[in-house]
Amino acid sequence: MNNEEHKKLIDTIHTLEENTQKLGSKFGSYRDTAFSKFPLLFVLLSSFGLVSTFYGFEKLIDSVPILSENPIVLLLNGLLVLVITGSLYKKLS
Repeated sequence: MNNEEHKKLIDTIHTLEENTQKLGSKFGSYRDTAFSKFPLLFVLLSSFGLVSTFYGFEKLIDSVPILSENPIVLLLNGLLVLVITGSLYKKLS
């Protein structure tokens, strides 16, 4: 990538960030208003989404014989995923 292409890419990213911030500030007030009017609804929907995700992961793990029959393999895979995502997070920061 030459210098001109790099500069063009940076300009495009800056424009995208500016537009995202404008959009976020425009719709942020609507989101805040809806949450302040219906806090219980948002808490219940968020809780349902979180519990459904965990339950779905549990069912998915149960359907894979090597993971459901060998908890140590499941534990090691989980730790490996945490190490990899932590390393990626550090590199991206």
